[in-house]
Amino acid sequence: MLIIPAIDLIEGKCVRLEQGDYAKKTVYSGDPVKVAEEFAAAGAELIHIVDLDGARAGSPQNLDVVKAIARTVPAAVEYGGGLRDLAAVEAAFAAGAERVVLGTVVLDVPAWFLKAVSRYGERIVVGIDAREGKVAVKGWRETTDVSALDLALRIKELGIQEIIYTDIARDGMLKGPNLNALQGLGRAQLKIVASGGVSSLADIENLKRLRSFGVYAAIIGKALYTNQIDLAEAIRLAQA
Repeated sequence: MLIIPAIDLIEGKCVRLEQGDYAKKTVYSGDPVKVAEEFAAAGAELIHIVDLDGARAGSPQNLDVVKAIARTVPAAVEYGGGLRDLAAVEAAFAAGAERVVLGTVVLDVPAWFLKAVSRYGERIVVGIDAREGKVAVKGWRETTDVSALDLALRIKELGIQEIIYTDIARDGMLKGPNLNALQGLGRAQLKIVASGGVSSLADIENLKRLRSFGVYAAIIGKALYTNQIDLAEAIRLAQA
């Protein structure tokens, strides 16, 4: 199993939100490059970067940070937040991202999204962020009537191979991942990255048991910043 540490950015700083609420922000570092270096030194192969400013604005706002991390850190970079046209996707790749995460745009399936999938293939990952099982969009500010499973099935038909599933109620709350929801998403037969709520090594053990449902990786955020999980130890456990 792959462990992916997360860096969430607001105004170039590493932050964490509670349940996606911008009013519940904690700043953990003003130097995201140093944080990324520490993650790589602990053994991280991939770092998940979320541009929270970009998610709210609808266009990337922290690509300079992505570029600095990509140039400095040996780990690959995965980037999402505000990527809502092909130009934004190409700018993220130009900044050094190995993979990009698309969310809001997938519901409407614009022509540029299909072009991006055709051009970049597995470098395109879809983020499915759900509140009580329903897909949330526009920086989690709006909840749709579309279920997470229905969206997963739809994007599989479009040629997407991998999703990042975030349970918003668990995100930043250190209450453990939503194992039932992850099992349900297994029906889509996609590669699944679990995100939201991972707070202990026991959570990682539980996620490892879901490999038959497609869960192959987990994103960890707040638990790293609050020292509830040691990244190197989590990576060793995940690989065992």
